[in-house]
Amino acid sequence: MAAMALAAARLLLVRGSGSWRRSRLRSGAPAHRCFSSGGAYPGTPLSSPFPGVPQPVFATAGGQEKFETRVTTLDNGLRVASQNKFGQFCTVGILINSGSRYEAKYLSGIAHFLEKLAFSSTDRFDSKDEILLTLEKHGGICDCQTSRDTTMYAVSADSKGLDTVVGLLADVVLHPRLTDEEIEMARMAVQFELEDLNMRPDPEPLLTEMIHEAAYRENTVGLHRFCPTENIAKMDREVLHSYLRNYYTPDRMVLAGVGVEHEHLVECARKYLLGTQPAWGCEKAVDVDRSVAQYTGGVVKLERDMSNVSLGPAPFPELTHIMIGLESCSFLEDDFIPFAVLNMMMGGGGSFSAGGPGKGMFTRLYLHVLNRHHWMYNATSYHHSYEDTGLLCVHASADPRQVREMVEIITKEFILMAGTVDVVELERAKTQLMSMLMMNLESRPVIFEDVGRQVLATRSRKLPHELCALIRSVKPEDIRRVASQMLRRKPAVAALGDLSNLPAYEHIQAALASGDGRLPRTYRLFR
Repeated sequence: MAAMALAAARLLLVRGSGSWRRSRLRSGAPAHRCFSSGGAYPGTPLSSPFPGVPQPVFATAGGQEKFETRVTTLDNGLRVASQNKFGQFCTVGILINSGSRYEAKYLSGIAHFLEKLAFSSTDRFDSKDEILLTLEKHGGICDCQTSRDTTMYAVSADSKGLDTVVGLLADVVLHPRLTDEEIEMARMAVQFELEDLNMRPDPEPLLTEMIHEAAYRENTVGLHRFCPTENIAKMDREVLHSYLRNYYTPDRMVLAGVGVEHEHLVECARKYLLGTQPAWGCEKAVDVDRSVAQYTGGVVKLERDMSNVSLGPAPFPELTHIMIGLESCSFLEDDFIPFAVLNMMMGGGGSFSAGGPGKGMFTRLYLHVLNRHHWMYNATSYHHSYEDTGLLCVHASADPRQVREMVEIITKEFILMAGTVDVVELERAKTQLMSMLMMNLESRPVIFEDVGRQVLATRSRKLPHELCALIRSVKPEDIRRVASQMLRRKPAVAALGDLSNLPAYEHIQAALASGDGRLPRTYRLFR
């Protein structure tokens, strides 16, 4: 029986591979298969080029980047920047020096509203659907993002549709209709986003808002990035136009493109963005806020019950979240690179995201904090940098009963920043920073944003190899120097949750001014 089964299996295998194979197996000839399906080039091995076919030209990986960013300034002040990149698709967009930091004289939340109103009806397009259908013809997608100092309208599409894309972007930015119906829809979207911000278990966006408010009290980057609830109903076309008239001007704009020919992009910019009159009129901007950020330090507290933030059946532990920050520097200063290395050296993360080598498990906040204090749920370093200031901060979370101990651990880590810097630790942080930079710049949309933001701020762009050279040049004494300068400033503190055990702001300030980071001892007669 076994012999019969074996013979049947062999017959099945031979039949499954075709009659030509069956005949060869029977005759004992060696079995092989000819993979060539055509006879156009008989006898030409795959290792040789086909005759009559042009020689391919490949991009080389060696040497410095040859395709440098090109910048052209039009007669109206608008800058056009491009970066060549191989591929069928391109990313093109308009970046504007506009955001929540310029809203001191306006209703707070205008930039937030403009983000929700982006890519709505214009003079040429009757609805958002028509815009999306136009982009779909070129395989395109669109997006708008606002930050504290920049508004960005971007489109990714087939490079052949560049003329259509630039024309659409110009219409969206300069000729929005802002109908009553669209503004009402934006009100609903903003309201939903505010509710989501207050309900989500991850408090990082809310804490970031609070730490800026504490660090820059009622000025520039300390103004609300999200629209306050009381301002939602006050937004209308007239309010938006008064803001657009002053800040959506050509001299505050950059048209950036990646994956396009520079001359073609400049030609499209002249066609659609030169000499055009925007929807709010061509009056000259007269009320532009040129205030420089004033770091004040301070504390912002928000008492909240965090015991029921779980979105599912599994319970989520009640945590108190603390963020402590100190002023660093702007991205235009030489010390920006040492601060970026310091931030990478601090690293950190959540207690359940240790990852592996290269993911932060050897950073200070893992080694000194999360690995030693099992009761801490999070310890993460962040660095926010702007054209005139910066903020380096650490976010930590733990059980409300251990808030005082948690704050003291973080203040000690701030003091240690100005202490001894291990050479191996520094080299690892520099390598990780360069690795992150280069990996991010593999993405076309990231290159687009990098080109646009740098040209908007400095009218030029530092290429990746230049940034890597600056990172490699950072020495231990640079880290100690910038950390010592930072520790001379008043701290900014944001606190969210049960704050019954939160130390007084003066005590946190005293701990950061001391040599060891310890909080002043407190004594109570009754417990």
